[in-house]
Amino acid sequence: MESLEKLVIQLRQKKQEATKLKKKAEKQLKETRSIERRSSSGLNSIDRKIESEREDVSDTSDILTRKTSQLESIERLVAVAEDRLTREKEAIEQTEQEIEFSENPEEKEENEAKLRSLNDSVQELIAEIKSRQKTAKKILDDVTQYSNFKSKITSKIQKQSKSKPSLRETMAKSHKAAEKFVKELERRTRAEDSTKKALEKVSGKFQELLTKKRKAAKKAADTKKRKAAKKAADTKKRKAAKKAADTKKRKAAKKRPTKKKAAKKRPTKKKAAKKRPTKKKAAKKRPTKKKAAKKRPTKKKSRR
Repeated sequence: MESLEKLVIQLRQKKQEATKLKKKAEKQLKETRSIERRSSSGLNSIDRKIESEREDVSDTSDILTRKTSQLESIERLVAVAEDRLTREKEAIEQTEQEIEFSENPEEKEENEAKLRSLNDSVQELIAEIKSRQKTAKKILDDVTQYSNFKSKITSKIQKQSKSKPSLRETMAKSHKAAEKFVKELERRTRAEDSTKKALEKVSGKFQELLTKKRKAAKKAADTKKRKAAKKAADTKKRKAAKKAADTKKRKAAKKRPTKKKAAKKRPTKKKAAKKRPTKKKAAKKRPTKKKAAKKRPTKKKSRR
């Protein structure tokens, strides 16, 4: 019994230790898988960001190409307008000289009209050049802005691309550690199940012994109780008998004075004692009773 109890205690301790180690393995597995998931999630997030940023770079590049083309076109138009303006200014100088050296009023009027037309053209060219230069400046600002944005995104992509190898390495290590802890958890689970089964088996035997012991103890207690009840009943009977005897004695003790009075009349009894032969005669008549007893079979016949 004691050895079984010790074995139960040992197996319980062993089971607690196995459960503790199992929980530890579960915790380690959970942590490594969490790291693996975070690394995988981080890689996927980086890939998505890089893909999105590459699309932004592509869109920005298209815009830059378009803006650059517009800027180049405007710059060409400005250059053409500036060439025309130079020529128009030269024509104005020449016309002014022609007006100065005109020989007749008609020629002078023609040159003056030509000068007014050239001045108007120059003003238009100047306005056009200013407008195109303003547009070119705005487009140039856009190009600078988009170029900076593109450069920033490209730098971000490069930085994120550099962090991918470390995340891949972390994910690989976590995956490898997770596989190791899975095997460890399986081993700890088997150990816990084995200890649990052994404990259940030994506990069952121990419970059977305890049940038998309780039944035996109960039986002994019932026997003891019955004996105690019997003893109490006997004691009660003895007490009742003693009480009855005592009561009888007390009653007898109360009647004794009458006997003393009767003792004074003893001389009369002596006279009666002389008559005893008459009793003997009565005793001689007893055979008659025996004869009456012989007649009993006849009574039985009548009953039949």
